Amino acid sequence: MAAVSSMSKMYGLCFHAVRQTAGLKASRLLQRRGFRVTVVQLQQPFDSSLEKPQFPGASAEFVDQLEFIQPNVISGIPVYRVMDRQGNIINPSQDPQLSKETVLNFYQKMTLLNTMDRILYESQRQGRISFYMTNYGEEGTHIGSAAALDPNDLVFGQYREAGVLMYRGFPLDHFMAQCYANADDLGKGRQMPVHYGSKDLNFVTISSPLATQIPQAAGAAYAVKRENINRAVICYFGEGAASEGDAHAGFNFSATLECPLIFFCRNNGYAISTPTNEQYRGDGIAARGPGYGMLSIRVDGNDVFAVYNATKEARRRAVAENQPFLIEAMTYRIGHHSTSDDSSAYRSVDEVNYWDKQDHPISRLRHYMTARGWWSEDDERSWRKQSRKTVMEAFERAERRLKPNPELLFTDVYQEMTPSLNKQRESLWRHVQQYKEHYPLDLYEK
Repeated sequence: MAAVSSMSKMYGLCFHAVRQTAGLKASRLLQRRGFRVTVVQLQQPFDSSLEKPQFPGASAEFVDQLEFIQPNVISGIPVYRVMDRQGNIINPSQDPQLSKETVLNFYQKMTLLNTMDRILYESQRQGRISFYMTNYGEEGTHIGSAAALDPNDLVFGQYREAGVLMYRGFPLDHFMAQCYANADDLGKGRQMPVHYGSKDLNFVTISSPLATQIPQAAGAAYAVKRENINRAVICYFGEGAASEGDAHAGFNFSATLECPLIFFCRNNGYAISTPTNEQYRGDGIAARGPGYGMLSIRVDGNDVFAVYNATKEARRRAVAENQPFLIEAMTYRIGHHSTSDDSSAYRSVDEVNYWDKQDHPISRLRHYMTARGWWSEDDERSWRKQSRKTVMEAFERAERRLKPNPELLFTDVYQEMTPSLNKQRESLWRHVQQYKEHYPLDLYEK
């Protein structure tokens, strides 16, 4: 038995050794075969020019020369226009062929806005209202874009788009009521002047901080896309606001989420007081669009037809294709930034006069109408007189109107007033009663 056991162990050891040797030979054989395959592969010709980048973050080709991209790779994005400065159609195929009634409406809205600006600007200078911002020189950007939209489209303004609201039918009485913060003001006297808003006209109330409306518009456009209805969103801003971080967020979100949104930049040259050569180094705002994957165009903002054509096409494609568009309207702010600004500190009177006299959107459209026999000197005098009378009547009504009830300070936030708000309300009325000679409550609605 011992001998059998010993033989068995020896057999096991021999078998194990044979298996190890066989495995080693097989392993070496596979290595040699693998090496031969690798050698064969390496020996095949390889053309590196056919190799394509596989990085997930960009679409491009490989290059073998070190070269930085120049900031201005082309001579400049061209400015699309339909009319020259004398109101002549340059390319008949681009004429929007608008009816006489439509063009007259354009002109009357632009000049009515201009008249309202002059009266309210002077009223601020007389101390009748606290603040105002004019739209001088930018009327074409307002009316041309507003006319190309559907009334159901949602508008996010900055603070110089009064003409968009006017074109949509916002009454003069509401403009005046807002600037006077009287009892007819839709905002109940809570906003500073020119911060208009209208739920009925799909115009989101303006807020003062620059560029906050840009990401808000992107979110609204995404909601519109999910509703899958024939509706677009337009967001207005200036070239100064485009330097805010919110602009980047809004551009990127709208492009990646594929939203039906029109970004409308009014490049009027000066932001609040900063000229464009100090505001950016690239080719304006339109040049930024491709970097975000947006279709972009630059238009002559003093040409109401160019603005109309560009906005109409952008609106059509934004809804049909679910993608954002960037329109940069080149124009000039003839007035001061606001009544808090003196623009003579950063630009010459001669420069302002040039744009006011030589390249104004109102005079350009008037040339167009006059050449067709649609407008005469008599029409001009009659309309100017009538529009001033209409604005002054609304102005006088607003000035006579009472202020909103002070109780409205505490409404429209909570459905039921909270204890802390109640405490503040009681404290207010105790103070008013104690110093009532300083609070003429007869000027407020009861």
